[in-house]
Amino acid sequence: MKEISWGFIGCGEVTEKKSGPAFNIIKGSHVEAVMSRNAEKTRAYAERHHIKKWYTDAQQLIGDSDINAIYIATPPSSHATYAVMAMRAGKPCYVEKPLAASYDDCLRINRISERTGVPCFVAYYRRYLPYFHKVKEIVNDGTLGKILNVQIQFSVPPRDLDHNANARLPWRLQPDISGGGYFYDLAPHQLDILQELFGVIIRAHGYPANRGHLYQAEDTISACYLFENGIPGSASWCFVGHESAKEDSITVVGDRGSLVFSVYNYTPIHLMTVDGETHIDVSNPKYVQLPIIRSVIEHLQGEGFCSCTSVSATPVNWVMDRILGKF
Repeated sequence: MKEISWGFIGCGEVTEKKSGPAFNIIKGSHVEAVMSRNAEKTRAYAERHHIKKWYTDAQQLIGDSDINAIYIATPPSSHATYAVMAMRAGKPCYVEKPLAASYDDCLRINRISERTGVPCFVAYYRRYLPYFHKVKEIVNDGTLGKILNVQIQFSVPPRDLDHNANARLPWRLQPDISGGGYFYDLAPHQLDILQELFGVIIRAHGYPANRGHLYQAEDTISACYLFENGIPGSASWCFVGHESAKEDSITVVGDRGSLVFSVYNYTPIHLMTVDGETHIDVSNPKYVQLPIIRSVIEHLQGEGFCSCTSVSATPVNWVMDRILGKF
């Protein structure tokens, strides 16, 4: 079995809670080194997780001969740069979502992957979670009949940092870094899972607005879209709503029933048909990225196939950029 020796670029919260430990749990995989520009933070992370090497320069990490795969866990604006560097060095990469801060950068990543023959995977891990496998099963088994419409409803109140004019805004609220505020950070998982269920979205239009005036990025967005199979849908995102409007739901409407599920809260799946209502609880693993990381590793070892590539992830950025009116 080929041993996959990972180098992490970035060591933020996502690597602590969702992904990092999984790379050492899976047989035939281990974390060899970590990199961040903050030396003290990087050294502490390496010591805390018993990682042998740490760097403050991405090129040095990528050039380490003991490393044969790269995990990119930085803000979206640097994803394309690091992915291209890795692939040109012959090292496959696994990139946090969204793939990049723009659709154009996604295309750039895909071109380099095609030219070099080096794969690039993207952390749309919800495709691999038991919760969403159950949703897909219900959608595909005919329980809902003919699917007629798909609706996203998402609303959260502002976070404390959003109100603090004296604090430096989180990178998620800096469009040149994130791609487009909380929308570009949270909508990707919703749009990806919908395209996994219903196919690629071929038309999208949005009405982005800044209603709270707490920061530069759009905080309230309405949109409509059309899937390749002809199913229409609509969506509403609000990141400055009142607590009473808090919601995280996707509703699938069919001619024989409807289905409601969440993307971030994993509330019980709510199925409604002529036979009545059913609430379905589905548990996910402790480290939610474990299933997709296992799939990536097995792919790199030649023992499986991971479909969550940069090419499959690119339509998400196309939809988001269309909704934000970037083209």
